[in-house]
Amino acid sequence: MAHRKVVLCLLGAALATSMISGCSGKKSDPVTVTVWTYYNGDQLDAFNDLTEKFNDTVGKKDGITVETKSLGTAEDLEQNVLAAVNGEVGASEVPNIFSAYSDTAYTMDQKDMLVDLSDYLTDKEKDEYVEEYLKEGDFSDDGSIKIFPVAKSTELLFLNDTDWQKFAKETGAQYEDLQTVEGLVETAEKYYNWTDSQTPEADDGKALFGRDAMANYLLVGAKELGCDIFGVKDGKMTLNFDEDIIRKLWDNYYVPYVKGYFSAFGRFRSDDVKTGNVLGYVGSTSSATFFPTQVSDDSGAAYDIDLKVLPCPKFKDGDDYAVQQGAGMVVTKGSEDEIKASIEFLKWFTQSENNIEFSVGSGYLPVTKEANNIEKIKSVDSDISSSMEEILTESEAEINDNNLYYMHAFENGNDARTVLQEAFDEENKVSLFVIQTNPDGSDPEVRIINKNQK
Repeated sequence: MAHRKVVLCLLGAALATSMISGCSGKKSDPVTVTVWTYYNGDQLDAFNDLTEKFNDTVGKKDGITVETKSLGTAEDLEQNVLAAVNGEVGASEVPNIFSAYSDTAYTMDQKDMLVDLSDYLTDKEKDEYVEEYLKEGDFSDDGSIKIFPVAKSTELLFLNDTDWQKFAKETGAQYEDLQTVEGLVETAEKYYNWTDSQTPEADDGKALFGRDAMANYLLVGAKELGCDIFGVKDGKMTLNFDEDIIRKLWDNYYVPYVKGYFSAFGRFRSDDVKTGNVLGYVGSTSSATFFPTQVSDDSGAAYDIDLKVLPCPKFKDGDDYAVQQGAGMVVTKGSEDEIKASIEFLKWFTQSENNIEFSVGSGYLPVTKEANNIEKIKSVDSDISSSMEEILTESEAEINDNNLYYMHAFENGNDARTVLQEAFDEENKVSLFVIQTNPDGSDPEVRIINKNQK
């Protein structure tokens, strides 16, 4: 009997302990979540600050520690992820979360490495995000979500307003002239002639405009004109190369480029604004933090300039499209505790206040409908600079007032985009190419146009 009593007492104590721990609401074991990004500079600082905030609050309460690592560029990150997946010698373990564009995410998904996040989000939670941001991660058109949107960007026109005002005062040029692609070309010609007239030398006018991401111009421009160059269904790409549309794209970028109205010198067009080689450029909203505050004139003397932010020009008779871009986060398969902890962090990161804090600090855009509102942004960050307020205001309008374009994922999609960009790359300083349609109906021919040919 004494032995039976001892056993019963021990069993009772064990049950009591179990009930107490079960009611505590805390994880029995701490979970460490690893995150790899390509963020640097202000973006990395903003991300690390928020991660530390999570670890000190929600993470501490729920037993979750998030460890972050920047791998350099997006290309460096992809190479490290692939090395980890393939188990290469010296490679780190596959992270729980990593930044990924759709092509990298698609490649990982084909290896059955990614978690379908739709299973961990309620319909109410899904509805909080901009719909197109979630659709970008639906590779099978079945409602799956393989990419968690955390920060996005679009394209705007950034203008050296100080020198624009001088030009506008003497010529009557207006901001409205830059709303269409065709109007931009006409204004650029006017600017070239105006600057040419200020020197005794002939044909030494300056370019008004340049652009980053030539592939965006081609893909989004073609979409505006009714053609999806890379048509994708269920991961299979169909190439749609409409000659009339390609010709219109050519006529409104490469022809003015050859004539000197548009230009490209440095790695990015913000570099060209700084050196006075262009007056403005179309680029990602996330690049706005790199817009120069000074310009060097022909003598090397520097002077201050003001920034003017305008919508990205669209084709006059085209549909309204705006590019959505920016890597999201993917969650790799692991233990259920690791997956749930990863998603808890991402949900927290994209709560309006937190996501706005990251966006303002990094130049990106928030990803929820509630946060994509300038008044909401200002209510969270009352110290937002006037230039950043202008950038985010125009960004909000681009996102809310246009159809959003993104390149659907398919095998070797990034390589295809690169081929498209390089085929029409304005940095080919030797020659430029145009598809010439023959009136007699024979096969089109490629005609080489020398860069210096007017």
